[in-house]
Amino acid sequence: MKHSISIVLASLCLACSQPALSQTKTVRLKVVETSDVHGHFFPYDFIGHKPLRGTLARVSSYVAQQRRDYGDRLLLIDNGDILQGQPCVYWSNYVVPNDVNLGASLVNYMGYDAQTVGNHDVETGHAVYDKWIREVRCPVLGANIVDKQTRQPYVHPYATFVRDGVKIAVLGMITPTISCWLNEDIYQGIEFTEMVQCARYWVDYIKKVERADLIFGLFHSGLEGGIRLDSGLEENASKRVAQEVEGFDAIFFGHDHQVHNLRVKNPKGREVLCIDPSCYAQNVAEATIEVTFCDGKLVRKDIQGKIVDVRNEPVDEQLVAAYQPKIDEIKKYVDRRIGTFTHAVSTRDSYFGPSAFTDFIHELQLHISGADVSFNAPLSFDARINAGDVTVADMFKLYRFENRLFVLRMTGREIRKHLEMSYDLWVNTMTSAADHLLLISKSSRGDQQRMGFTNYTFNFDSASGIDYEVDVTKPNGQKVNILRMTNGEAFDENRWYRVVMNSYRGNGGGELITRGAGIPKDSLNSRIVYQSPLDLRHYLMQEIERQGTVSPRAASNWKFVPEEWTKPAALRDRKLVFGD
Repeated sequence: MKHSISIVLASLCLACSQPALSQTKTVRLKVVETSDVHGHFFPYDFIGHKPLRGTLARVSSYVAQQRRDYGDRLLLIDNGDILQGQPCVYWSNYVVPNDVNLGASLVNYMGYDAQTVGNHDVETGHAVYDKWIREVRCPVLGANIVDKQTRQPYVHPYATFVRDGVKIAVLGMITPTISCWLNEDIYQGIEFTEMVQCARYWVDYIKKVERADLIFGLFHSGLEGGIRLDSGLEENASKRVAQEVEGFDAIFFGHDHQVHNLRVKNPKGREVLCIDPSCYAQNVAEATIEVTFCDGKLVRKDIQGKIVDVRNEPVDEQLVAAYQPKIDEIKKYVDRRIGTFTHAVSTRDSYFGPSAFTDFIHELQLHISGADVSFNAPLSFDARINAGDVTVADMFKLYRFENRLFVLRMTGREIRKHLEMSYDLWVNTMTSAADHLLLISKSSRGDQQRMGFTNYTFNFDSASGIDYEVDVTKPNGQKVNILRMTNGEAFDENRWYRVVMNSYRGNGGGELITRGAGIPKDSLNSRIVYQSPLDLRHYLMQEIERQGTVSPRAASNWKFVPEEWTKPAALRDRKLVFGD
């Protein structure tokens, strides 16, 4: 994909058409962006024990080629979410936290020029991300990450670079809706402000103080959509910033795990390149720029945007060799046996009814917390743990994120409404036996997060501790019928229950608790009666080690009805989505 932006400035003087009387200079620059790398550093999948395509090891080779052509006229930038994902970052963040963080080490090794902070970087907690910020040798940017005491940016708001006489400013920002996913104790002392007003202030500042020739945005915020709060905060606001804030030449963004390469008109009608490479270091987003000066005055900018697939680039063998001792240590860590499964479990089953994969997590959440009801969703789209030895690597299939365990007080009515929204995101309203059971979208098949579903599967919460039916012939908001508590007691919509879930959900992630159950965001903290000090994966691993041999079984506490429609539809949809 390729777009070209060409701006001929109104100040192009007559002298520039008379070479004998003037001097012109054209400078060619390149910017290469990675985003949402999620620990995909090395060409090896520590979870699946197999080679990985893409990764920073291949980005490094591609960048080396470009540097041979551009020298220091190339800027290499990363857009955050580098500290969560593959086990190598979990190992670095929490197992050997006193070593130099791998995320910082790779950024330094590859010679990045600027780095922003992503929401999953913040999720690691102050101890991890503060240390990472200190260890990264390039500027870490985040103009809208604000220190509550000083009211100043917690990290650098922007960075400037001069390349062959061209002054470049890169302004960094993060999605401000982090409070919807993370508890405040993780980012104590800082807050995340609205992006448009923040960008307007800092672009005006950069114009007046820095007098930059080029202004780029580096935003860990998707194109548009996502969460919108009453306070005005938007999860994905990169397009709106481009449209409403005059002064950007290009905006490099990410967070939504989608490829974007488009042009957006700013308030003065000029086109702004907006480009996003998606995730996992499978692509890079790059801009090739030509800047022309006439007698020292900027008269022309030409910017071309391109998404480059790096999955088949050669591996930087020098990088791999430099990190081989670390790679060997990580392999040893993830290969450690922690228990045995008597049979295989798969997330595929989770979309069509109770499943051994999801219900095993339900069972452990209830056991660990002593709660009445458990909420859980499949966090990996298509993960499988085979029968036999279970290793640390398998725990990253079982539980993808470093969420903590939360217990909230909820009424029976709120529990039902929470589930109503979940299943409204999950299943179709069937009007005939030939309809789909699931909400499926052809347009999202290439989306790294939805994978063919209309909505995000990590918001497909089922429940344990209650028996219920989901009638897919009923309209949205009326599908869930809770029959009883699983222990035989009556279920009362007016009674208070203790409900266990992960911290993402308990903080309002996916809006099932807020928009679905109807609990105001600002009252969620008062509902929390327990927070685990460590991540849920740690407790799951601990419980498997305690049990030794585990036989995960699907529960029978809920089902889709009418079964004469839903069972055949489930078989059809399973074949369509997974091919089996």
